[in-house]
Amino acid sequence: MYMQLVWDWRLARIFDEEGRCIDESIWTTQRTVGVTTDRLSTIAKGRMTSEALELSNRFPEATYCTPSECDFYWPELSDEELILLQNASISLAKLGVAAAAHDPDRRLEHLVRAMDEMRASHNTLESRIVEWVGLFLSSLDLDKRRSEIVKATTSSQSLDDLAIILDVTPTNAEVGLSEWEGVHGWAVSTLSQADCLNNLEEAVRELATEHLPSLSLLLGPILAAQLCVTAHGRARLARFPAGTIQVLGAEKAFFSHLRQGTNPPKHGHIFQHPWICRSPRWVRGKISRMLASKAAIAARVDHFGGETWGSKQVGKIENLVYEIRERYPNPTSRWR
Repeated sequence: MYMQLVWDWRLARIFDEEGRCIDESIWTTQRTVGVTTDRLSTIAKGRMTSEALELSNRFPEATYCTPSECDFYWPELSDEELILLQNASISLAKLGVAAAAHDPDRRLEHLVRAMDEMRASHNTLESRIVEWVGLFLSSLDLDKRRSEIVKATTSSQSLDDLAIILDVTPTNAEVGLSEWEGVHGWAVSTLSQADCLNNLEEAVRELATEHLPSLSLLLGPILAAQLCVTAHGRARLARFPAGTIQVLGAEKAFFSHLRQGTNPPKHGHIFQHPWICRSPRWVRGKISRMLASKAAIAARVDHFGGETWGSKQVGKIENLVYEIRERYPNPTSRWR
């Protein structure tokens, strides 16, 4: 005989093929908001309530179905049950928000996104103040002394004072008080934002080192955090093959390859690692493949509870990098 098991937070029923209820089990204990929240959480996880489990043991051949998918009559909610369900749903939502606050993946995502946005904004502000100061102090080498300009402008009281601090010849241009205050205020904002960016980066390093200790030791905490966020969590990153980890962050280039036939990307975020970006062009692909395979192992060690890597494992991988560089000291015909 065909039978179907249907349940919600209130009751469970067994229906036959003609839609007749041949057995049921009803939640009869005291219905409070807290207990109802627990039952809703159980159902949300795809598990059975105690009533559904009882009927499942009694009718093991029954198939499962939710009330929304059931073609048979299902009792509607009373006014009291509607109020209880509403309060329990709000309580369940609050628990979900609280759980998300403790999720390192979510916290790391916010930190990395904020860090990237802050860095882009800071670069824009810094470029503006450097060009602004370079307009007044034409003899200043903006490339070599770029890192000094913002701090020097912040600590200056006037344009002549700035020229003395930077040890350059002052300009003959007459800069009014209001214009100088605009330049000085912009420099102060830029320096303040740099401090905020440093704080964000330090927070990313701490959380990444705690959440991804082996991967952070191998790649550095900032790069490990970027890979984790791009993969949408440590669990997904740990299940990615090495080839996917190698090109994480190069999605635009990859889709351009698929649509327009351009050359496929050889590396994404992982290119930031000094072992790759400071290597000759003709070995970067080889080193990135090797490093991505080791990063995949490190991510699995972190997620599945393996023994955390130390300097010994990282040292062996660094030796592999040197071996690749020594094996290919000269560019191949492709790179000539």
